[in-house]
Amino acid sequence: MSKTFNEAMDFRHACKIFDEAKKISDEDMREILEAGRKSPSSFGMEPWKFLVITNEELKAKLRPFCWDQIQITSCSHLVVILAAIESAKPESGKPLAMLSRRGMSQEKLDFYINLYKSHLEKTLSSDENIFCWSARQTYIAAANMMTCAAMFGIDSCAIEGFEKERVEEILELDTKKYQLSLVLPFGYRVKEQPKQLRLGFNDVVEFIN
Repeated sequence: MSKTFNEAMDFRHACKIFDEAKKISDEDMREILEAGRKSPSSFGMEPWKFLVITNEELKAKLRPFCWDQIQITSCSHLVVILAAIESAKPESGKPLAMLSRRGMSQEKLDFYINLYKSHLEKTLSSDENIFCWSARQTYIAAANMMTCAAMFGIDSCAIEGFEKERVEEILELDTKKYQLSLVLPFGYRVKEQPKQLRLGFNDVVEFIN
């Protein structure tokens, strides 16, 4: 049974150990991935790719380079989120193609592609800068996937603890095109989650009238 949004937010936590005997259905996993695919991104560039790994041998190869965290091998589905590099560059033609989907006039299209180039001039000046920008977009998709999963009673754990270059090497990534942003395992918890601890509403929210 699906949960309400607030119930899902209360349910979600960084699951440390998944039940290896329980697997997520294809239908539920597709819904989770769709939440990522449909997520918003700067200029609508969708600068991401999601690798879904269920192969146990591959998960075992990755685990030592993800700080040997048990979630990597105990999860049902391991989603590796990649940040796009090459396709963010204007000369790749991808930004123009993405903006052209809106069916706008040539004048408006020229305006937006020039805005893209000028606004992101520093960002697009190196692969390292592009990665920093596109990786931030992937976190929007990751958050939506985790909340969607929680609505189905499915657990997750966002993992940044990894040796980036070694994981990219194992996955045989062309890092000119994509680089590793986040490792996101999904599955079902073994233990009940600890009490959720958060700062109070008034500690983090300030209304400016």
